[in-house]
Amino acid sequence: MLGQALKAAEREGLGAAVLGPLRAELTSVDHPALPLRRASVTRVVRALARAGVVLPEELARIGGEVRGSSASLQPPHPVPLPGGEGKLGGEKGLLELSSKAEPKRPSPRGEGKGEGPSPRAKQAKLGLEVEGKSRKVKRKKAVGQEASRSEAKLLSIAPREGPLSIPLKHLGGRLAPRLVGALNRKGLQRVGDVLFLLPRCYEDRRRLRTIAELVPGERGVTVATVRTVGDAPLARRGAPRRAFRAVLGDPTGSIAVTYFNGGPWLKARFPLGQRMVISGEVRASLSGREIIHPEVEPADDLESSSVHFNRVVPIYPGFERGEQRAFRELAHRVAEGHADAIGEPLPRELRERLGLLELAEALRRIHFPGAADDLEALNTHQSDAHQRLAFDELFFLQLGLALKRQGVKVEPGIRFTVNGERLAHARGALPFQLTRAQAKVVAEIARDMARPEPMNRLLQGDVGSGKTAVALVSALVALQDGYQVALMAPTELLAEQHVRTFERLLAPLGLEVGLLSSSGTAKQKREVRERVARGEVRVAVGTHALIEESVAFERLGLVVIDEQHRFGVLQRHRLMGKGVRPDVLVMTATPIPRTLAMTLYGDLEVSVIDELPPGRTPVSTRVFTEGQRARVYELVAAELAKGHQAYIVYPLVEESEKVDLADATRGVEKLRQTYPNHRVGLLHGRMKAEEKDAVMADFRAGKLEVLVATTVVEVGVDVPNASVMVVEAAERFGLSQLHQLRGRVGRGSVQSHCFLVSGSAVSAEGAERLAVMERSTNGFVIAEKDLEIRGPGEFLGTRQSGVPELAVANLARDVALLEAAQVEARRIVEADPRLERSEHASLVKALEERWEGRLALARVG
Repeated sequence: MLGQALKAAEREGLGAAVLGPLRAELTSVDHPALPLRRASVTRVVRALARAGVVLPEELARIGGEVRGSSASLQPPHPVPLPGGEGKLGGEKGLLELSSKAEPKRPSPRGEGKGEGPSPRAKQAKLGLEVEGKSRKVKRKKAVGQEASRSEAKLLSIAPREGPLSIPLKHLGGRLAPRLVGALNRKGLQRVGDVLFLLPRCYEDRRRLRTIAELVPGERGVTVATVRTVGDAPLARRGAPRRAFRAVLGDPTGSIAVTYFNGGPWLKARFPLGQRMVISGEVRASLSGREIIHPEVEPADDLESSSVHFNRVVPIYPGFERGEQRAFRELAHRVAEGHADAIGEPLPRELRERLGLLELAEALRRIHFPGAADDLEALNTHQSDAHQRLAFDELFFLQLGLALKRQGVKVEPGIRFTVNGERLAHARGALPFQLTRAQAKVVAEIARDMARPEPMNRLLQGDVGSGKTAVALVSALVALQDGYQVALMAPTELLAEQHVRTFERLLAPLGLEVGLLSSSGTAKQKREVRERVARGEVRVAVGTHALIEESVAFERLGLVVIDEQHRFGVLQRHRLMGKGVRPDVLVMTATPIPRTLAMTLYGDLEVSVIDELPPGRTPVSTRVFTEGQRARVYELVAAELAKGHQAYIVYPLVEESEKVDLADATRGVEKLRQTYPNHRVGLLHGRMKAEEKDAVMADFRAGKLEVLVATTVVEVGVDVPNASVMVVEAAERFGLSQLHQLRGRVGRGSVQSHCFLVSGSAVSAEGAERLAVMERSTNGFVIAEKDLEIRGPGEFLGTRQSGVPELAVANLARDVALLEAAQVEARRIVEADPRLERSEHASLVKALEERWEGRLALARVG
């Protein structure tokens, strides 16, 4: 039905910009999985709204979210679809389906309409192109998700010394005890802490709306008089039994405000007859309009105040109990009286070239925007003031990385002999030809190894792209010069796999490979350590056992770290410390988005293998619901009948480890009944190393045809005959983790399949992740999307991952800004490696005063 409507629209002359997004949904708008169908239909409705289609009332709420945030995409006039007055040709089926979709409420931070320069124009001001409309839409979406997910925090550029470090109690003027308590709870004790606290969002109080003008689903601000107050019973399950509710009114209507779990202090905040300013997300309920937990303040100085009214006003995080107004007054005092106390760290020529505000002006406008500042840009952190502060965050991080990179370059390292003959000999050890991408990366690594300074290179490659082959050629370059090689892997399974691969190719050349792991007898482990120390073991492969104090190398020249994000900073340093400034190659099969790589590894050279070896067939991916599991088992049975093998993976997280383990154990029993003629095995993290080895050996040898496992198979396990990957409760996995699991199949030339089985209660975010997996097999595309959805901390899976806390900059959004910061930082360090020039004194001062130890966060290892 949708296809016919699109063909009719095309005949009527509707352009590809409108039809393209709709055509993209043809395969998923009637998807059997309800969450995916809902997500697809929602995208259809929003695409129609962006195209200016006049939506029927029952769909307007879904499409309305777009109008506030993507107005620049709308054509100047509505575009009616054929067959109806701006509706979907009267097609009842789609409307019924769409009515089931639950609209995602817009984030209160992302709201606000205003005119003025678009965020895209502000990026263009930096002289940097942002490619295409799609990136703009993607960036806006990332902004909204970031806004709704994170709380504002102190900017990472807040100074720790100087005039702004004086305690607030010495500021002059008495602070209210309740405000002091709120400041202490948030750790705001110095003048600079107030100046560098980012507002959560902004409200346009130049003209307050009447109650009748408030729009459900949007953030609104109005002034009204308190009419009734009291407790209200709640009938909803899981909600507290009673809540505080006040009803306020103006000549155009009334609105309720509701607080759950409120105390007696609430009644004192709403005196009967008092005029109040209330703001928050407006909801439509059976009894009328309502705001849950609004911001509230008295309207006594509505006409006269230039701080709280008659302007765009900041709303700060964590000041809900009436301290919002008091903190805003404090912020105004500090911004007006102390912003100039911070020195300007950026050279004038740099600021003028990029069109950046002075820092003091940016700080004043971040708290109290000027009349020309655009409300949407403020709420999406893309105003001129936000962009200046975001640039500072990114620039000083890149400056520290550039200094570190320059420092590594001047350290003496190993100059390996790399000539055509040796490189040909190294390549000749492989039983196949390198791909174009592999050959390019080998050439980059060879150039690094031939230089006198230590190599520090990150090798990125999608699942199955052939990173191990590149590592082996690099190892042979070092081995031919008489050096040893250390290869550290995150799991014993992967370490053992590397040993088998290296032994098969290096043993014929007379080079010994040894495994250092926690398994085996004390005598076996001691013997391997001794052979490594004597230099008899030329390639030492291992897990964390490699970095034990008892392990020593005779002549370590190259360190290869596989799946580097699994190791901590100190672990990598300890391995490097076992040689005299050895060359370092870190590898990852978890594609890292470019902005994250620039932030974490800005001091590294980066190589990318961007093509798969010939003969690899892309894995087909499909999403199923729990109710469709029987169909999944049928598809698995069909693959087993062809002589192939299958993985069935269950999630395993620490909080519910026992439950998940029980699920996997029950899963084995159920699958043995489902496939009585096939052998089913179990692999999980609690098994002893010897037990895991035995199970994997049986699966690799074909003695087991179905392997039920937890995520221990996520990284590196290579069984070419396995053609099916089933992931249970797939919504519980991150995108990159799902992509890694999918990469365990498709290792041979046969068509392989990945079946993602979702649970009964899938969130909109979970459904979106599964839809991305179904649409794309490109790991770098998936990684960018994962960063968008989850943010950098969650993307890497640990808060100790080295990602700096950024309060303004957004790695998923500020690509152009980060590129500019890196270019400028490297330009300065190349011209002045020690920052000794007088014009760079302010940079040195800023690094010392405001960044303390933060620049040591992003380490190579």
